[in-house]
Amino acid sequence: MPKLSVNINKIATIRNARGGCIPNLVEAAIKIQKFGADGITIHPRPDERHITIKDVYDLKPKINTEYNIEGYPSEDFINLVLKVIPNQVTLVPDPPEVITSCAGWNTIKFQSFLKDIIMRFQSKGIRTSIFVEPNVEMVEGAKLCGSDRIELYTEDYAKNYHDDRKKAINPYIIAAKIANKINLGINAGHDLNLDNLEYFSKQIPELDEVSIGHALISDALYLGLENTIQMYKRLL
Repeated sequence: MPKLSVNINKIATIRNARGGCIPNLVEAAIKIQKFGADGITIHPRPDERHITIKDVYDLKPKINTEYNIEGYPSEDFINLVLKVIPNQVTLVPDPPEVITSCAGWNTIKFQSFLKDIIMRFQSKGIRTSIFVEPNVEMVEGAKLCGSDRIELYTEDYAKNYHDDRKKAINPYIIAAKIANKINLGINAGHDLNLDNLEYFSKQIPELDEVSIGHALISDALYLGLENTIQMYKRLL
């Protein structure tokens, strides 16, 4: 069964909107794991608009599942990851000003850049994943970079799911088969939700993990956090 990693950025956003420590991010992470999640994902950005550097360190001793830190591999980000030593690091090509991740890496153009960084992480035993679009060339490029996994960027799937879900999933099926053939693990994330997750998971049997934040935390406002996590788990 694919694992569910819960991105808790939005919980930090709510906390930061008011200041102080409510909701408490560490307590939320503890409860999310207790309620059945297989991991915690965070994305510390340079402006600390949600996850702060302090959060990155505070969370580490409280995560007993999988700790996944994603972000653009600036030197500051690399140094932070090498100090914290999470289970997994997910590299995204985000410039600092974007609201959320909105594109995958060009793993051919940036192969040398990514390869050097991945080697630094792997030397510390950190599993690496590269955020890519469902493009065969980019998947194969991720392997050439030395990555352990890819994370398939699923916005296009989610956007086109209701129009023609078979057409929407097809590029992901092809990309996943190529990744599996060349021994790349497969993660996925972006706009996966209670509506489209089950079909995606069933059509991609090679799937190792999904990372879901915005939709899951939003659903939890109506349905409750524990119940929501269990609903997502059942879909997987």
